[in-house]
Amino acid sequence: MKKYINGLAFILVILSACNVSKNIGTPKPELPDSFRNAVATTDTTSIGDIPWKSFFTDVTLQKLIDSAIAKNYDMQLALKNIEASQLLVKQVKWNYVPEVGLNVTANTTRPSDNSITGLSLSQYKIGEKHIEDYSANLSVSWEADIWGKIRNQNKSALAAYLQTTEAKKAIQTNIVASVSQGYYNLLMLDDQLAIAKTNVALNDSTLRIIKLQFDAGQVTSLAVQQAQAQQMAAAELVPQFERDITLQENALQILAGELPAKIERNAGLNDITFNESLSAGIPSAILSRRPDVRSQELALTIANAKVGINKAAMYPALRITAQGGVNSFKASNWFNIPASLFGVVAGSVVQPLLDHKLLKTQYDVAKVEREATVISFRQSVLVAVGEVSDAQVKIEQLKVQQGIAAKRVQTLQQATANSRMLFQNGMANYLEVITAQSNVLQSELELASIKRSELSAVSELYRALGGGWR
Repeated sequence: MKKYINGLAFILVILSACNVSKNIGTPKPELPDSFRNAVATTDTTSIGDIPWKSFFTDVTLQKLIDSAIAKNYDMQLALKNIEASQLLVKQVKWNYVPEVGLNVTANTTRPSDNSITGLSLSQYKIGEKHIEDYSANLSVSWEADIWGKIRNQNKSALAAYLQTTEAKKAIQTNIVASVSQGYYNLLMLDDQLAIAKTNVALNDSTLRIIKLQFDAGQVTSLAVQQAQAQQMAAAELVPQFERDITLQENALQILAGELPAKIERNAGLNDITFNESLSAGIPSAILSRRPDVRSQELALTIANAKVGINKAAMYPALRITAQGGVNSFKASNWFNIPASLFGVVAGSVVQPLLDHKLLKTQYDVAKVEREATVISFRQSVLVAVGEVSDAQVKIEQLKVQQGIAAKRVQTLQQATANSRMLFQNGMANYLEVITAQSNVLQSELELASIKRSELSAVSELYRALGGGWR
């Protein structure tokens, strides 16, 4: 008997080590040796590996990001999802443990005198008109994990937990990028407000000169009206920028988990600088750095486990049950040991028959979903590479555009100064002055916008490379 039990146990161990379905490994997507417009290199260093506090060094920006990571509601929800997944991982480990139950029952039955039971009681002249039954026992039930169903459940739960941690990382990278981009937009609005106020003052000065010339009969009222219109056009920008600054401050504070309020800042847009060389590393590195790509890879693990679970459901299930305790027909003898002791051990093999078609369909659907997961993984890698390439070309071309715009501003500022001097000396008319002032206003506003766009592209590159969660 002992030899038989040992042999059965050995067979169970061998069977439980077998997989009833073949897993699909993580596909190796086609990746370029280097990102588009980048020089081919084997250097794996990347700004995505730099901690965000070392990459974004502005003190005010660091405080905003710190607050957002700690108080942002999306981040708090992500932490709760991680907590729930941890509980599920701990729970699924108990699937290997047998189910144990305590059963205590007591009942009495008064059968009909005309029933088989009642007639039997009368036949054997049993004086009692009712039947009592008292039982107290422990039951144990255990299903052998022959086909790896529980093992796949564990893999799925663990992968789902790891997915929640990757989701937290993804949220943090987005928070870091969003806060930094919002902060750069705020600094741009500060600059544009200062530019508008400076231009208003410049137009006020021009308007005074034209009014004096009008009083002297040197120009017509048309010159005064056009100068006033130009001055009001510049003045109109001031409340617009002040409104946008307040809205941007409110948006940043809400993103940081704070009530809307003013943001104290000392830096200007031109004070924010990064290294000229923003290394992106090699494309293959983003597979392990980007949280969304890692999440898709874990989704494939879950899909493999789901296929295995559905496949195992189609095979026979071996279940072993045992029950033991005390049983008596009289309460006085209920715990009379050892007379009231009983024990039952049973084993069963259940093979689904009528619902085999349903189980087969569920298995086929799980395989299709796994194939879809592979496609999603490949797509996530493609999107990641595209986002890095997009951010790189934005930075590269915005630097060129900024250089041209800066020279244009310098030229127009000189032209404005010259036109005012010529106008005061009667060598230029008022239209030339007004046109020069209008051009310099627009070019300065545009330069600030280009500078903001370049800084935002740097933040986008950092996020696209998977930076910001360390």
